[in-house]
Amino acid sequence: MADDLIFEVKGRVGWATFNRPAQRNALTFGMYEGLAALCDRLAASREVGALVIRGAGEQAFAAGTDIAQFRDFRSGEDGIAYERKMDRILDTIERCPIPTIAAIAGACTGGGAAIAAVCDLRLAAPNARFGFPIARTLGNCLSMSNYTRLAALVGPQRTKEMIFLATLVDGPTARDIGLVGEVLTDPAALWSRAQRLGEEVAGHAPITLAVTKEALRRLQAGDAASGIDDLIRRTYGSADFREGMDAFLGKRAPVWKGA
Repeated sequence: MADDLIFEVKGRVGWATFNRPAQRNALTFGMYEGLAALCDRLAASREVGALVIRGAGEQAFAAGTDIAQFRDFRSGEDGIAYERKMDRILDTIERCPIPTIAAIAGACTGGGAAIAAVCDLRLAAPNARFGFPIARTLGNCLSMSNYTRLAALVGPQRTKEMIFLATLVDGPTARDIGLVGEVLTDPAALWSRAQRLGEEVAGHAPITLAVTKEALRRLQAGDAASGIDDLIRRTYGSADFREGMDAFLGKRAPVWKGA
């Protein structure tokens, strides 16, 4: 893995760190692809029970896509190709069956905010600044998938306010509007809480978590009509479900295998 995206394992929790602090962790296409590849790898290997995503340092989670990535754009077709690339990458992260936690300190804008939005849980430091200030910076737009996710998180009206006013939401406000679940006292406390939270969810039934993620993804995508019989069948037919029953009746802690 490249030096600008670092992966390490702490206990049962994997940590993916955007490592360009001098550039406020601005994201290159290689970093996007690297994170998607990591999610694919963890989905197959199950080497960790949760994944925390953060930015190096305390000043930025990720300050959007590195502007250098846009220098060769010449037409609207380049924009379509870019948004489709981003949709593919974000979809890969969103579909990862491993619980994902965004630990947000400092700037979390543009592509960084899009990554945080597809994570399952979001934590913030007080200095977090979340948003898509594109109306006063690049003058571009989001994809339909990103508009849908943002509106699902904060509502259509708040989404308009964030885009139209190019405002950044701070940590406490993000908590108040349901964008993040917790605001910690400082970045050090944020990293510590992310590890504890990761260990907690890693100890829960992995099939239950994966099925819940997929069911909610389908609901958000407007695919609820197709149902979730396949997910129910997978869950109730699993060895983990039988283990859960045996452990409950035996008054012991279950040992989940993810199978």
